Amino acid sequence: MLITCPECSANVSDKAYQCPHCGYPLKSTKPHSRPSKRMRLPNGFGQISEIKSRNLRNPFRVLITVGMNENGRPIVEPLRPKAYFPTYNDAYAALVEQHKNPYSINEAITLEEVYERWLPSYEKEVSLSTAKVTKMAWIALSSMHKMPVRAIKPVTVREFLLNSKDSPAVVSKAKILLNLILDYAMESDIVDRNCSRVIKLPKTIQAQKQKEHKSHISYTDDEMKLLWQHTEIPFVDLLLIQCYSGWRPGELVALELENINLKENYMTGGSKTEAGINRQVPIHHAIRPFIVAEYKLAQAVGSKYLFPYRGDPNRHIDYDHYKFALEEIVKKLNINPEHRPHDGRKHFVTQCKRYKVDEYAIKYMVGHTIKDLTESVYTDRDIHWLKSEIEKIKVPVFCTSKV
Repeated sequence: MLITCPECSANVSDKAYQCPHCGYPLKSTKPHSRPSKRMRLPNGFGQISEIKSRNLRNPFRVLITVGMNENGRPIVEPLRPKAYFPTYNDAYAALVEQHKNPYSINEAITLEEVYERWLPSYEKEVSLSTAKVTKMAWIALSSMHKMPVRAIKPVTVREFLLNSKDSPAVVSKAKILLNLILDYAMESDIVDRNCSRVIKLPKTIQAQKQKEHKSHISYTDDEMKLLWQHTEIPFVDLLLIQCYSGWRPGELVALELENINLKENYMTGGSKTEAGINRQVPIHHAIRPFIVAEYKLAQAVGSKYLFPYRGDPNRHIDYDHYKFALEEIVKKLNINPEHRPHDGRKHFVTQCKRYKVDEYAIKYMVGHTIKDLTESVYTDRDIHWLKSEIEKIKVPVFCTSKV
């Protein structure tokens, strides 16, 4: 006699102890003392395991699939609100119910749990310094760590921004981080919208942040003279390379040997904006000896990076290391203590203006967007033109570098 499986509605023999089509258990007991092997659950359906090492009242544990890792393997978490059951049938029924109501588990997922899922892939895409800033911003969001992510509303975000005791800069970074976490939650179908993005920073925080922001400053002629006269100090060559190329600090330290074309005399790199990615920057003749020397040193230690971290071939120096090195240079040469890592980029643009470098050449080299349609779309500018423009920057008479 055939009966209908209550799970998949397929016809099944009334003598079957489980559905041969979906594995649904049809009888609680079996006539044999030795239980038959249960059918394997479908991929992505979930997992039911029996814990036999301990004498538990509820030995059957249910894990559900919440996503896939970078290797294509399922990421599983205990079923909520209850993950342990007395029998396999009870566990299976709970798993089936979860699939009937897929959002039930999301009710309980906290912001902290979403953050822990999101963070590993994000850290692979950013520098060590950015990852460190992200973790600092996460600490600032501590009041929301244990909140169910679906319970976070626009008013929650607004109250956090208004009541936080952290500095405006930290609050701003925390708001950016919250945006990213909730974007991920939307992509994972945990929430329907990102309520953080509809809330803007209060004007008081924006004003205070603007007040705290310090403008970048160029190096004076006297400071440049000191730098050229003391190239034996560690990382002075790195600073001079930035002053004659305009790289952002993070872009500069991440340059790889394959980015350096010594034969054609240019570098390729960049990040942050569409206009800045994979841009070509000519090597000014004043800094070529430094780049050649660093290139050979990197090859000697087997590193793919132009500036390996303490000889480690698998890492490049990061923003924090560059910042620390600049602070040491400032102390040793007694130059303006207000200098920051981006000032070499500011100095490059200032020198370009000083020596009448073409405005569009400057934008190409520093990676700024060119809004002129004719120039950006219909005008071809090759590396030879950029080389001729960058060489307009005069080399000081006190420069000891040789072509």
